[in-house]
Amino acid sequence: MSFFSAEAMQPGVADLAGLLCGPGQVVRFARAAARLSVAVDEPWRRAALAAAFAERGVDAELGVSEEEHPQVRTAFRTDLIGLADAWTPGAVKAVPVGLALDGAVLRLWALATGRWVENGYLLGLDPGAPETHEPLVQAVTRIGLPASLLGVRAGGPGLRLTGRRRIGRLVELVGRAPTPASEPHWPV
Repeated sequence: MSFFSAEAMQPGVADLAGLLCGPGQVVRFARAAARLSVAVDEPWRRAALAAAFAERGVDAELGVSEEEHPQVRTAFRTDLIGLADAWTPGAVKAVPVGLALDGAVLRLWALATGRWVENGYLLGLDPGAPETHEPLVQAVTRIGLPASLLGVRAGGPGLRLTGRRRIGRLVELVGRAPTPASEPHWPV
């Protein structure tokens, strides 16, 4: 087991950054609290994320987004303001400089958007924040997971990991599938 794997680390609120690597959004309230939300494509993802929130001592509100997708979000919380400040230094979402990914962050990213695609495993990106895509390619590369950036026409936006060694490294970092419903979508 890797020192940086999700299963070797104590779950924490900072792990929720994995949702911001994908389509997650964070909003502030009076610079004193923040709310994190993410719309997902399948109900099993919402349920798995709610369980992941609970592991971190965060209550999840389950609902449906304006686009009618399953959604999970937090209440406004003071302990999320650090994530909000790091990911939204201005008016738009941006990857924090020097973002250091670990297994717990990758696990939440995979829970929210991970899926198998032709010739590899895809970690979905935020289509509304294209300026985050290249910095996330660099962040996964720094942890030994070189990935290619896929555009919308190729099934993205997302980062595609290919090859037995890279996917094996991802598996080592994210750990076992959290639920039976996640198994067909989980890296193995």
